[in-house]
Amino acid sequence: MTDETTKSNPEGADGATPHAETAPSGETPVADEAGNDRFGVSDVLDAVTKERDEFKNLALRLQADFENFRKRATAQMVDDVDRATGRLVESILPVLDACEAAAAHGVQGIESVWSALIGALQKQGLEALDLADKPFDPTTAEAVVHEPGDGGSEGPVVVEVLRTGYRWKGRVVRAAMVRVKG
Repeated sequence: MTDETTKSNPEGADGATPHAETAPSGETPVADEAGNDRFGVSDVLDAVTKERDEFKNLALRLQADFENFRKRATAQMVDDVDRATGRLVESILPVLDACEAAAAHGVQGIESVWSALIGALQKQGLEALDLADKPFDPTTAEAVVHEPGDGGSEGPVVVEVLRTGYRWKGRVVRAAMVRVKG
């Protein structure tokens, strides 16, 4: 808007006086030599600095929220992949059981297939639970046969592993079936 427009419309387009400004901090404007109301430079600078700081804080909060979301989404995706691969491993465990049973019954040629399969799964995070002659732990084993103890041990001890248990990336995917004494 030029000075000519302002002179021809002294009330301004919105009905307000063209030179009337309100101070950001609520202070009254300072008049300059020409009689125009103006704010002090420090007042305007303070208002702009305050507004900049508000936007900067908002941007930092949004950036932190997005970073937290990204971390949660990545962790959720990793967890979902681990669960899916864990279910796949669980579905393969009967094949490992069949190979183990065949080897125990003396079937020839099964050891190479069994060792290749278990080796490939171990590289991905599968581990067989070695529980023989160790204290019974209900989180890793299921006692299907229980024998009375000799009274000398502090608790039940695994005497025989009837079905191998497995852990996938630190989580028990199948508890071992064991015979317990004590």
